[in-house]
Amino acid sequence: MPQKMTKKDFKKLEPKLREALLEAQLPVVEKQPFSTLILVDGLDGAGKGEAVARLYGWMDARHLVCNAYGEPMDEARLRPPLWRYWRDLPAKGETAIVFGSWYQFVLRDWIYKKIDDDAFEKALTRIRRFEEMLANEDVLILKFWFYLPKKEQEKRLEHISKKDAARHVLADWAALKHHKKASEAGEKIILETSKGHAPWFVIPSQDPEYRDSALAQTVASAMKLKLEDGEPQSIAAPPVVGGLKRETAVDAIDLTETLEKEEYHALRDQYQHQLSELSDRKALTKTGVVLVFQGNDAAGKGGAIRRVIRPLDPRIYKVHPISAPTDEEKARPYLWRFWRRLPRKGHFAIFDRSWYERVLVERVEGFAGHEDWLRAYNEINEFEQELTDFGFIVCKFWLAISEEEQLRRFKAREDTAYKQHKITDEDWRNRLKWDQYAIAAGDMVDRTSTHYAPWTLVSSEDKRHARVKVLKTICERLEEVL
Repeated sequence: MPQKMTKKDFKKLEPKLREALLEAQLPVVEKQPFSTLILVDGLDGAGKGEAVARLYGWMDARHLVCNAYGEPMDEARLRPPLWRYWRDLPAKGETAIVFGSWYQFVLRDWIYKKIDDDAFEKALTRIRRFEEMLANEDVLILKFWFYLPKKEQEKRLEHISKKDAARHVLADWAALKHHKKASEAGEKIILETSKGHAPWFVIPSQDPEYRDSALAQTVASAMKLKLEDGEPQSIAAPPVVGGLKRETAVDAIDLTETLEKEEYHALRDQYQHQLSELSDRKALTKTGVVLVFQGNDAAGKGGAIRRVIRPLDPRIYKVHPISAPTDEEKARPYLWRFWRRLPRKGHFAIFDRSWYERVLVERVEGFAGHEDWLRAYNEINEFEQELTDFGFIVCKFWLAISEEEQLRRFKAREDTAYKQHKITDEDWRNRLKWDQYAIAAGDMVDRTSTHYAPWTLVSSEDKRHARVKVLKTICERLEEVL
């Protein structure tokens, strides 16, 4: 239904809108309870840019950022589609306005029949999961669809066509001939993805004063309500049934496996040579490789990683040692710091500890709330599925040693000058919770070993055996794909 506002009424309302926006925004900036994402979608010619420009004038622009996404360049094209949106997520207290959101390109591909209805539905399912994850991590998501009647859009597009319209990334599909299909697709998206934690708001855009007032009023009201709600309600994963001693896949690891020195050298050289050859194949440019190393403290993760990178060209890999999150990382959703470390196609990202710390150390030490680490299993599975759906290879290794072997290695580190930096008071404290960490590791493997990203369980009681098994597994996975 067309909506109108007289300029006189708008002039009266404008100072009230500005006051409401600042009253909503400034406490969020000060207290930093959540971040805000404002998605600006809809038909070109509806004045989205004008509306956002006015919003900037009414709010404190120091805490706003506008991210406009066009066709992905190499940096984004060689990574999963959501990578650039994760990379640019605002910190708590900040607001990001998004042009060219994750909806725009799904819409375009469906309208142009680059994807069928099934692919369209799958894309919407991934988006719903993504938005649910963000909402659970204290992100306020507001999605706006700017709508124009057909005749009004025709008039405005004609005006736009007389200017340099390079900034109108999707103007071709939003042109008049696609008006009906774009409107139908928009309606379908709104119906299927408007949720309590990520609602859609349709903004009638024929009248600029009404359009801008509706946008401002909705943003102010939503931020104020979110602030008043306090702690967000999280969606909890099913609880783990306790009270029974159960065997897990980690408990079944055979820690007696060994490898003689001479055989180790022969196999190590063989697999390192094979890995070097595989990494030189042209087919690698069509995929990326993500290697994840987890395990007991002193299980030999660093030594295994060194044997993996030795045959690789240093230009195509990066090792990411993961420690406690920084303040910058704490201010964003948990997976943000891992998304931004993903490799481009043709490259390796090697994680010495990883996103699994949420269900290990953060669970055991109480750094993550009960609902947060329970929910993390599904979020991690979905994250890894995003990677493999894009063509990435994900290899995950759990390196296991016995409690007795860990004690021996800890003492050896204390007695060896060049190894003393490897042992800390925290390592000794963690030993006191050996059983709790064992349960957490077992749950982790049981809940996150999938057909697309399986865990490889490695006996590391004998380091030579562990290093060869890691190299062999990576070679087999690469050979299978390449």
